Amino acid sequence: MQKVDNFTFRREDLLPLGDKLRDSFLNASPFRHVVIDDFLPPNVLEPVLAEFPEPRDVEWQRFDNAQEIKLALADTERMGPATRHLLAEFNGQVFIDFLERLSGIEHLVSDPHYDGGGLHQIKPGGFLKVHVDFNRHRRLNLDRRLNGLLYLNKEWEESYGGHLQLWNKDMTECEHKILPVFNRFVLFATTDDANHGHPEPLTCPDDRARRSMALYYYTNGRPEDEVLDEHDTKFKQRPGEEWKSSLRQTARRWVPPVLADLATRRK
Repeated sequence: MQKVDNFTFRREDLLPLGDKLRDSFLNASPFRHVVIDDFLPPNVLEPVLAEFPEPRDVEWQRFDNAQEIKLALADTERMGPATRHLLAEFNGQVFIDFLERLSGIEHLVSDPHYDGGGLHQIKPGGFLKVHVDFNRHRRLNLDRRLNGLLYLNKEWEESYGGHLQLWNKDMTECEHKILPVFNRFVLFATTDDANHGHPEPLTCPDDRARRSMALYYYTNGRPEDEVLDEHDTKFKQRPGEEWKSSLRQTARRWVPPVLADLATRRK
């Protein structure tokens, strides 16, 4: 049985896969992307799942506003050894070779700081509205080019929601809804028309969460037709959508959690 501490990506496995999927990635709509199921040997992910921290276990970065309710963890010192090993493999030279082969983007650079990436977790009721990502890594002074998302949700039912939605350029239509099932890897180009998100509140049971590993990749410069002003994450409204803070969100920002829960239960 292969364990995560001796797992390594191998070019003999990944480069043919990159060749096979390249045309699909380049010609995908509404923007360049590919979905790969059963991406890793399942045994490699078991220890990652076992050590995945609960919200109370470590100090997660918490987002709670009208555009997003989620948790993020980028500090590898707060992660377990299996998770740290796998993240290092995703940032290593063999996986970079695979990404370059699949995407056609040369001279990719991984991010040792996992700025905006690392581990993500969304509990019931949480969401991430449709957006385009920040396009520059300020610390490294590099252009963001690719997003990789590995989902870690076993026995995830369609009714739980949590789909990654891919919207067209003018935000008139959602072209794809990708369920975040276990061992599904999604790769997409980070451009200013890559409108994506998990905009519907999660409806999974209270003891479940939408969990994922997020990897971002960069280059020094980008094609002229992609060059735009540097910006942070830009959220975009779907047709008929309005963003208003709920009573629960407002209460959580200003009062202790116990009192906030009591207040919102009485509405």
